[in-house]
Amino acid sequence: MHGKSTIVKLLIIDELPTSGSLFYDDIEVPKIPRKMLPSYRQKIGVVFQDMKLLETRTLAGNITFALEILKKKPKEIKDTTDYLLELVGLEDRGHLLPTQLSGGEKQRGALARALASNPTLFLADEPTGNLDFDNSFMILDILKKINASGTTVIVITHNMALVEATNDSSRKIHLQDGKLVSDSKPKKKKHTFKSPIKEIKPKTEEKMDSELASLSKGLVKKFEKNAIYSNDILLNLTQYDLKKIKLNSKERKELEKYIRNYLSKKQNEKKGNKTKKK
Repeated sequence: MHGKSTIVKLLIIDELPTSGSLFYDDIEVPKIPRKMLPSYRQKIGVVFQDMKLLETRTLAGNITFALEILKKKPKEIKDTTDYLLELVGLEDRGHLLPTQLSGGEKQRGALARALASNPTLFLADEPTGNLDFDNSFMILDILKKINASGTTVIVITHNMALVEATNDSSRKIHLQDGKLVSDSKPKKKKHTFKSPIKEIKPKTEEKMDSELASLSKGLVKKFEKNAIYSNDILLNLTQYDLKKIKLNSKERKELEKYIRNYLSKKQNEKKGNKTKKK
């Protein structure tokens, strides 16, 4: 293992560290008594690479099962299940078995189930593995919402496009062969979630990035109307924001292609800079 997935196993005490210390909320994790493990693990929501959905239960059944273990009352179980399915955009798919769901739907279902215990820490191990562009950014959108609600989110991924699409204020840690390579260590600030469109008021003097301005006239007009002047703002748009902009299918395809090319370019630039340093 290279160290990234091992962090998840250490935090849920599936493995013990051979050296060093591991703390969660001032608790030394390896020293937690076995009888306290269930209550400790309830504080942590985990989505594994293989999702681990119960194949014999429907998607809604997977969520209700997690809530039943927590001994929730029937009404709370129903209300919470309905809310979580709606949160991940699967309110009309809850009656289906995992084998009847697409890869993206399974991943979103796994996210919903992991949220059942209302965790304070949410761990996602390769949440976009083998997913296409649309599904990957839908997952990222949900993770942003989870984080905005006050839950700490740790995403473990090899997908650099996903990393580039996160907020600049997000902490990015690069591990290789179990060792720390880099740590962005963002400045500490009070976190409040606002839609990028609502947060930034249109300014007539604001100048749009030349790359954005080179897109089709229809897209540029909609960007101007919604105060989207830079790539940073663009990358932080949620699915809700995109619906508000009212892109047609042609504009959506153009935008998806632009974002893919932009992230690929940024990734290549980083690789080039690393090569120069060597």
